[in-house]
Parts: sequence; structure tokens; C-alpha cells
Amino acid sequence: MIVVGLMSGTSADGVDVAIVNIRGKQHRLKVSLQHFEAVSYSPALRSRILAAAENGHVAEICHLHALLGEIFAKATLKAIAQSGLKPEQIHLLGSHGQTLHHLPKLKREAGIGPIRSTLQISDPAIIAERTGITTIADFRSRDMAAGGEGAPLAPYAHHLLFQHRSRTRLVVNLGGIANVTVLPAGSSLEHVQAFDTGPCNMLLDGVTTQLSNGKHTMDRGGRLAKPGQVDSTILRFLLSHPYLLKQPPKSTGREEFGQAYVQKLLQRAQKRRLSLSDVLATCCRFLALSISQSNNWIKQDIHEVIIGGGGIYNTSLVKELGNAFSPVPVRTMDDCGSFGKAFEAIAFAMLAYQSFHGVCANIPTVTGARHPVVLGTITPGRVKS
Repeated sequence: MIVVGLMSGTSADGVDVAIVNIRGKQHRLKVSLQHFEAVSYSPALRSRILAAAENGHVAEICHLHALLGEIFAKATLKAIAQSGLKPEQIHLLGSHGQTLHHLPKLKREAGIGPIRSTLQISDPAIIAERTGITTIADFRSRDMAAGGEGAPLAPYAHHLLFQHRSRTRLVVNLGGIANVTVLPAGSSLEHVQAFDTGPCNMLLDGVTTQLSNGKHTMDRGGRLAKPGQVDSTILRFLLSHPYLLKQPPKSTGREEFGQAYVQKLLQRAQKRRLSLSDVLATCCRFLALSISQSNNWIKQDIHEVIIGGGGIYNTSLVKELGNAFSPVPVRTMDDCGSFGKAFEAIAFAMLAYQSFHGVCANIPTVTGARHPVVLGTITPGRVKS
């Protein structure tokens, strides 16, 4: 099958489109990337999404759901055209959507019991109608209905693509949120461990945007952090966050590490008269330590660390990761035969393929679900008359 995967992460900087050729059955798939396109959101749209995620009104969220459906569809059609294919040649589309809110912590409701919830917007009906392609979306909800946290889901693809016969690997996704997947050497799917370690690019982006007064929205290439000095007091504050001590399964998002968290950090940094470079350097050290300390939960020897996601282009962060994991080698997904920047979009193409074939693709030991489930809901493409 030729499958399109669509992904927009917690950083809300745009939509990634991966066109993937997939074949195979059950948990034995052969996957090859045919084309990748990254379509950025406008600064105004990104601001609207982040505002809605932090404190959105229902009318704005309702509108953004439809608007992002149009944007995801347009990005899909653009990528298909750029690849030299036609929409009729695409068999299936998997859309993660844009996460607005993720509440994995149980909330008890009288007469009902404990509830978990998550919300990804970008109307799949609009995507299916505009592209004519059968669209699978809302991947996280079924795992939550089965008692899981609905995240992380990419570890399923990590296992299929990076599991090694004789080397235990730690796969690290450096997205808006950082998450790790441990793949024990020669093990099966049920032995995979994975969880969110905490913030990543969303913290760096938030700091950069605030302290540059909007001149920069990200530390491109890690250049701003490079001349900075790590502040031990701020580092201790960052490392004291209770989420880091929480035992897996665990997942998190902007609700815990969003604007309010960034403001607390910046208030402390201002009192210490730190520059933008110093704050970013400190944050890079914090992120590397919060990720490397995942070994406290894994408790087995790691032979190799494989990193992917947008954070691999931040040289300051990658350098800190290398130091934190030394002497264990840190390699990129590209080094291991995959396209790191496209990986999450590829993962949701794979999840859509499995959903279409009725294969369970959550990992209960990762999410905490009571049992395996088929993920996502299906919106048929246009019916040919």
C-alpha cells in the first residue's frame, strides 16, 4: 500500500507529510519513504493554536478543527503532486492531527469513575473529502478508553524499524515533548518500554520567543545556546519538577510544560540576570539530563542511543546528549537507515496501515492500557460512482 502519514507535534510549527510504501502482515512490515514534505504554519496560525491549547474558547477550537482539516488536506495534495503521484494512487491516509490538550492524569467523575482525555484537532472528514483518500485519525482515544494514557504511540514503529538482534537500543524522539523507547536486544513487542521524559523543543521555543521578544521563535541549529553558560541554580530548579520522578507509564504535554512553566523559569532567570544564551544553554543541559536519567526506570545496559525528531538539528542539544550518555554512542535515525525528521509522520502512516488491517498497534506495557486495541477511527474517501 502507498500510505500518507500526517503529523503535527506539540511545538505546533507545521504539518509533516510522509508518503510511504508499506507491505507485510501483522508485526512484520517493510517500510520505505517515497517522499517527505514539511509545511510550516504561518506565525499567526501558530499563535492561534498555542493560545487555544493554553486557554482556548470552544468557538475558536471548533473553527480551528475545520481550518486545520483544510490545511492538512492542502499539504497532502501538495506533497502528492511533488512526489509525482496522483491522489488516486494513494490507498490510505493516517492523520495524527494537532494536539490541543492531553490529560492522562485520572480525573474522577461522580457516578462514572476515573476519566482520561485527549484532543487532537484537524477534521478527518474534511481531509477525506478534499483528497478523496480514506483517512484514519483519532489514534489516541481508543487506548485511553482501554485504560491507557494514549501516548506514546511511536514506540510501536520504533520496535518495527530499529529493534536489533544483539544490541539494546534507546530510541529518543526530540520533538515538542521528548520521549524514549528502550528496545531490548532480540526482544518481542511486549518487552518494549517507553514514556515521555518531559519537555524538549517546546521549552526551547518558548524561551527563545519570549526572550527575543518574538524576533526568533526557535534556536535554529542551537546557535543561540552555543555561547551560553549553564546556570546551576536554574538547572536545579528545572530538575526538581515532580514529573521527572513519576514512575512510567507516563505522558505529558503543554498542560504541564506550557506557557506557565516557561514564565516560572524566566522569572527566576531574570532575577539571576541571565542572557538568552545562558538560559538556552541551561535548558539544553536540563533536557539532556532529563532524557539520560530515563535509565533510572529502564535499569538495563544500553548499547546505543538513536535520536530523531526536529531536535537533532540543534547542535547544542545534541552535544549535551552526547556528554550525558557518554561513553554510549549517540547516533541519528538517518545513520540507521531512516529519515529522522519524517519519522513521526512515517509512524502514523504505519499505524494507519495496521488499523486498516485490524492489527492492534498500541503497546499496553508502554501506555498502561488493559489490553491491545486497534487504534483510530476510519473516514472513507470519496465513493466512486
